[in-house]
Amino acid sequence: MSASDPAPEDSAGPPLDLRLLLPAAAGWLTAIVLMAFSTQLALTTAGLAAAISVVLLGIALRRRSRLLLMLVAITTMVTGMAAASAFQLQQLTAGPIPALAAANSTAKLQLKITSDPAVRQSSGSRRPPYVVLNATVEQVTARGSTTRLRTPVLVIGSARWQHVRLGQRIETTGRLSPADRGSDIAAMLSARSTPKVLTEPPWWLLAAEHVRAGLRASVEGEPSDVRGLVPALVMGDESALPPELVHDFELTGLTHLSAVSGTNLTLLLAFVLPLARLCGVRARGLTVVGLAMVVVFVTLARPQPSVLRAAAMGLVALAAMTAGGSRRRAVRSLSVAVIVLLLLDTSLARSAGFALSVLATAGIVLLGPGWRDVLATWMPIRLAEAIACPLAAQLACTPIVAWLSGQVSLVAVAANLLAGPAVGPATILGFGAAGIALLSSDLARLAGWLASWPARWIILVAETGADLPGAVSPWPATVVGVGLLTLLCLALTFGLHRLLARPLAMLLAVAVLVFVVLRPTPRLGWPPDNWILVACDVGQGDGLVLRAGPSSAVVVDTGPDPTPMDRCLRELGIHHVPVLVLSHFHADHAGGLAGVLHNRQVDAIEVTPYYSPPAEHRRVQALAAAHHIPIRPVTYRERRTLGPITWTTLWPARVPALPTSGAPSPTSDEGSPENNASITLLAETSGVRILLTGDLEPEAQRALLATHPDLRADILKVPHHGSARQDPTFLAATQPRLALISAGPDNDYGHPAPRTLDLLTRQGTTITRTDTTGAIAVTTPNNRLTTTTKGRTP
Repeated sequence: MSASDPAPEDSAGPPLDLRLLLPAAAGWLTAIVLMAFSTQLALTTAGLAAAISVVLLGIALRRRSRLLLMLVAITTMVTGMAAASAFQLQQLTAGPIPALAAANSTAKLQLKITSDPAVRQSSGSRRPPYVVLNATVEQVTARGSTTRLRTPVLVIGSARWQHVRLGQRIETTGRLSPADRGSDIAAMLSARSTPKVLTEPPWWLLAAEHVRAGLRASVEGEPSDVRGLVPALVMGDESALPPELVHDFELTGLTHLSAVSGTNLTLLLAFVLPLARLCGVRARGLTVVGLAMVVVFVTLARPQPSVLRAAAMGLVALAAMTAGGSRRRAVRSLSVAVIVLLLLDTSLARSAGFALSVLATAGIVLLGPGWRDVLATWMPIRLAEAIACPLAAQLACTPIVAWLSGQVSLVAVAANLLAGPAVGPATILGFGAAGIALLSSDLARLAGWLASWPARWIILVAETGADLPGAVSPWPATVVGVGLLTLLCLALTFGLHRLLARPLAMLLAVAVLVFVVLRPTPRLGWPPDNWILVACDVGQGDGLVLRAGPSSAVVVDTGPDPTPMDRCLRELGIHHVPVLVLSHFHADHAGGLAGVLHNRQVDAIEVTPYYSPPAEHRRVQALAAAHHIPIRPVTYRERRTLGPITWTTLWPARVPALPTSGAPSPTSDEGSPENNASITLLAETSGVRILLTGDLEPEAQRALLATHPDLRADILKVPHHGSARQDPTFLAATQPRLALISAGPDNDYGHPAPRTLDLLTRQGTTITRTDTTGAIAVTTPNNRLTTTTKGRTP
């Protein structure tokens, strides 16, 4: 063994300081449980744990038992966390807000905005886009009295709220409603008026926004993906991230790069501190510089709980991969960070983001150094470190990710390994561009241009990884499924050390993984051969695929979310979409458009002539323009042929007038003009007639029947997800052998309705539903209609 090789006894380093891990875990579990209950229970738990701690301490001092001292530490931590939970629960329940919320009362409020507004689109079609943000109620006027207080609430407002800014004080009126038990807010506020600005944000927040705007301006001339990613990498500003890129990052395990995480701060400190050392700064001066950079980072990325959490985890991770005693201290530091953060805000205990941050850091701290040292026995130390860090973090986070997303990424480690070298340059150059923008916009654009190149590499890695056939594997997001996955991850944790030490075994494992990713074993029987129609499992929405060739299809609607629609088309092997039809612009039919456009050739998009809701219509236009895809409204009674498919547009025959007042059209699904303007197609393929009806309501169904008496079809896509609003005469006229109902499991709308199911059953129609069977494929062996179901996608 050469002198440069690490000695076997040194590779593991000094023993880890694990003394605070159990108390930290006990405190975390205490907060998880107690935040879902009452202040009284939390106080009772604190008192009981304190009494037990005192008794155990007396016994431990007499017997000098380390085990008993550990139990004392655990019960003491339970006491502290229970007391902190009681304090936070008291803050959430004190004052008039909870009582007003319980009564669903309307009030006039003065709010301080504590988060950036986020625009959301309802997964169903009942509401237009809306805005959510966090705020603190500082004054409430209701029931004839005015009270000053400080109570956190979640605000849900119209699109007029998207321009409010963090730190502003706002006056509004709205209806209060109860919050979910265990959340970190006292109530939800449905704002009913335009926000009235009382005061602007403080100067330091305005200065931070000026810097953020300078960063966005520095990459303004770059492609849309780069314009979105650089601000997200540097400061967690996700406002310009394209949906397709977000989708790619989710599939490849790179989402931590597009949000505020400890990585941002770690990279900044790793660059600034050595630079300060080169400039002659030493000892306490370096500490001052480091703390100053933490303050700057938190200010620029917004001083919110997620940012403070990321800062704490970043400081811990910075020490995680160094040798010797600092690794030992890193474990202790992680435990202290968890304890302090939970004591300051016990609601973090129930936050998935907090769990992912802690587990990723724990993986790096506990597993990373040992795996690095083992790999370093047969590869360069830098490469070993680049592999060990993402591998440890990904393995630690896998159960939580599967619980949240219902899938496991098989390319996450490789994607992080390949993207890792570009993250540092992109982040540092981006920070430089933000600072330089205060002095010179031209120099800032130069720095932004330089930052764009490593960002382009990260985007390329994400897009390429997401395109791989086996990039992700579905996993049941159930207690049993996640429990089994957790056991599997624990087994890998204990067994991977030996695998990593053997180059041949390691290369064999990588080869197997590559084979699975590049040539995944298809789900048995899915998709069936010679399918002609598939109703994708897109949740509460429609996503239908008509086969036009070996890898080509006409797609009708896209569901509410890009991910399941993209997954469905990938499983079907669809790479070319000659025509994409959006029956109408409600989100449950058009919200997943980015999933269809993701790395596919789409020749044209056909839409209803009724361009409402306006916000969703504009979103579709923007996506189509970004991909250079023409959009055209359908023409009544036009007949089209594409390969084996022929279809006729039966509806809309007339289009209701758009609102002229600027107000949104009625948002109720029932009888809404958007639903009644749904494109209705009568398609024929392989001798099978298929009637696709969008969300037609009874009034439009009757009008359609009056203008087209012959609506007979072998397959009926039941209107409006099988809602109760069906015209019996219309259903009877279609005489379908097979009825397809596309709906989400346990949806809030009660779809499909028992009345509709009964009407179809009495006609002798076979009913298939995506909410119970998952995706449905139709084949025609021997001229018989046959369905094959995939099973529910987790």
